[in-house]
Amino acid sequence: MKSIKKSQITNNWTLVDANDQILGRLATQIAQTLMGKNKPEFVSNLDCGDYVVVINASKIMVSGRKENDKIYYRHTGFPGGLKQANFKTMIAKKPEDVITKAVKGMLPKTKMGAAQLKKLHVFANAEHGFKAKFETK
Repeated sequence: MKSIKKSQITNNWTLVDANDQILGRLATQIAQTLMGKNKPEFVSNLDCGDYVVVINASKIMVSGRKENDKIYYRHTGFPGGLKQANFKTMIAKKPEDVITKAVKGMLPKTKMGAAQLKKLHVFANAEHGFKAKFETK
């Protein structure tokens, strides 16, 4: 079996609609696409994943009581600066961060994982700036 070279990798663009999707199930599909695990020429030591554009992030759902019980933590950097917000307030203020944080937790914690996360573009509504990438030729 031959190994693929970096010059042979082709990065495609994938458009994902998050309207009425479950957060965790959608995040696993996005993470696999970013890593390239859905491609037959997947190699673990090269970044062979695709670019992903997610639209309608504000319409994503969670199952069960997670809408009120799921807590997102962040720290300001100052003593006693631990802030927390539940899913309902996060989806109202920053719906892009909800999907980004879910996908980030599923990517490798390495330099390659950081590079893969940069290929993710999340938008709160259906408008996005990558229309030229999806036009048919």
